[in-house]
Amino acid sequence: MKVIIPVAGAGMRLRPHTYTQPKPLMPVAGKPIICFIVDKLREAGLNDFVFVLGYLGEKIRHFIEETYPDLKVEFVYQEHREGSAHAIATARETIEDEDEIFIAFGDTIFEMDLRQMLDCPHSCLGVKKVADPRDFGVAEFGEDGRVLRMVEKPRIPKSNMALVGLYKVKEVPALLRAIDYLILHDMRTVGEFQLTDALQYMTEQGVYFQALTVNNWFDCGRKEVLLETNAVLLDQRDRKFTTPPILPDFDNTIFIHPVAVGDNCQISNSIIGPHVTIGDNASIQRSIIQDSIVGNFAALEEVVLKHSVIGSDASIRGMNLSLNIGDNTEIDFD
Repeated sequence: MKVIIPVAGAGMRLRPHTYTQPKPLMPVAGKPIICFIVDKLREAGLNDFVFVLGYLGEKIRHFIEETYPDLKVEFVYQEHREGSAHAIATARETIEDEDEIFIAFGDTIFEMDLRQMLDCPHSCLGVKKVADPRDFGVAEFGEDGRVLRMVEKPRIPKSNMALVGLYKVKEVPALLRAIDYLILHDMRTVGEFQLTDALQYMTEQGVYFQALTVNNWFDCGRKEVLLETNAVLLDQRDRKFTTPPILPDFDNTIFIHPVAVGDNCQISNSIIGPHVTIGDNASIQRSIIQDSIVGNFAALEEVVLKHSVIGSDASIRGMNLSLNIGDNTEIDFD
């Protein structure tokens, strides 16, 4: 079974970080988002991958080839980003002869037993209950789990079960016909050809889709969710150990776990944590950082950061203050 991972998006909601860094390569809990996805799929026995590249695609290709040299992989390029269904159409030649395929969006970290999905006798999709489903594709399904209807970003949702970006499709020719139908009739939602609409067309043609609930799901498209994901995954990692992971001996630095520190970092006279991920080759001097993500080769000096995302190669230097404060005075620098 081939796995299709669309990673062509520009990551608009994570600007300015995604001007120079593809969203799937943003670090979370010690490794890039795309690694959580690929590693989970490989653990389930899937080893044949197709990546649909677009914005900053060469960076993703280089990373995949270097990080997973033994992975069977193909790369296709979506020159014009016209939606998730269009991304699958771009990969037509790699999947049209397949009996079934697995689709995983490249910015979604998930937790579930993938064997449940892979062993399902029907085409199936992952769902998760959300508080506000208007920003997602949603699925309506019966008590037996059979999907009755799918809608992309509904104004008035009739379901709070969001599509999490995981799909197993057994009827590959039917999927390609559905996408062709959308494109031929210029049927766009929010200006793009959506995979949700193609799957809905398939259900109308009688294809059976089973809804399977995932245990956890992080749609890492916004800063707030990225930081929440970082915190949750760091907590989960540390719960696996009786003692926190051993970090290098950095000069006069206190770590408040959970913390993930990359390779070749220089850190001194600082307090780091909790819930901090630091990328490779970062330099942090005389700083306090909590609940934050710091990218590769970033340089921080004399700063206090919380709830922040610092991109790769960024440089921040704080202010030196000399204060003469009288009685009963309150100063808020936040």
